[in-house]
Amino acid sequence: MASADGATYKAAGVDIDAGDALVRRIAPVAARTARPGADARLGGFGGYFDLRAAGFRDPVLVAATDGVGTKLAIAQALGRHRDIGIDLVAMCVNDLAAQGAAPLFFLDYFATGALDPAAAAAVVEGIAAGCIAAGCALIGGETAEMPGFYPPGRYDLAGFAVGAVEREQLEQPSAHPGDILLGLASDGLHANGFSLVRRIVDGEGLNLAGPSPFSDELLGEALLRPTRIYVHPVLAARAAGGVRALAHITGGGLVENPPRGLPSGLTLRIDAGAWPLPPVFAWLASHVAPEELARTFNCGIGMTVAAAPERVDALAAGFEAAGESVFRIGEVLEGEDLVLDGLQGWQR
Repeated sequence: MASADGATYKAAGVDIDAGDALVRRIAPVAARTARPGADARLGGFGGYFDLRAAGFRDPVLVAATDGVGTKLAIAQALGRHRDIGIDLVAMCVNDLAAQGAAPLFFLDYFATGALDPAAAAAVVEGIAAGCIAAGCALIGGETAEMPGFYPPGRYDLAGFAVGAVEREQLEQPSAHPGDILLGLASDGLHANGFSLVRRIVDGEGLNLAGPSPFSDELLGEALLRPTRIYVHPVLAARAAGGVRALAHITGGGLVENPPRGLPSGLTLRIDAGAWPLPPVFAWLASHVAPEELARTFNCGIGMTVAAAPERVDALAAGFEAAGESVFRIGEVLEGEDLVLDGLQGWQR
């Protein structure tokens, strides 16, 4: 029997020195995300956040966690890692904003078989960019090197965000019939439905590094456009008054997400013809039934806002002033079942 004497962790596939070098490399990146309440320094056993220094008096904490699904496979196939980090942050902080919470801090989990410091650093650079856009601090994370568990060149990501809302602001007026549903435009697929997208790409024999069938970009670049971060305009709208309910359009698409947060006995009518279907979704509509499209993808709407009728014009103007494209896409109704009109216009 061979002796185990002299065996090392590095020989087993885990390079602690590479991990330490990565921390040193990304520490200045994380430092750029500092905000009141957190200095965003890395390297300790945990990250601190001072709620009082952030200006909160009687806060309720709100937490969210998410990943980016199989969009990772496209990023890794093309070696384009930065924007996937923005996705990771956006998927979490948009959920917080939909709860009315301002994002405070973020942590990430990066797991791989063998650490590629350049790829990992690019991901963290994207995470930091997302944190800066959302106004939260990157205060920590975990890099897990797991040889034999992940194939070469593959990694997985998870993100964790914590936000806060003042207790007195926690409850918004409940929606009621006649409220208007506004939709904020998405920046593309965001980070949902990619298992279906990849199946269509493979079925058509398309090359991710080749031309896109729906735009002037390369296909992979178009598919990897990062998730839009709605935090600041959504929180400003909520503070301005008239917002009844918010929904981040992620898994479940337009069918499952907008009704969330409505009181029992209320539903929505959404007019699918009230906004232009972006080219990527028009392309998908040639492969997917309209009902499946609406249940799987955001279809061009990344966040919905149920608003009091007398506040709709002011809220829409505020969103537009913040750089958002906003559409009136429906209304709140009595009932239990979502009404989704105009889907026939998506058929190709």
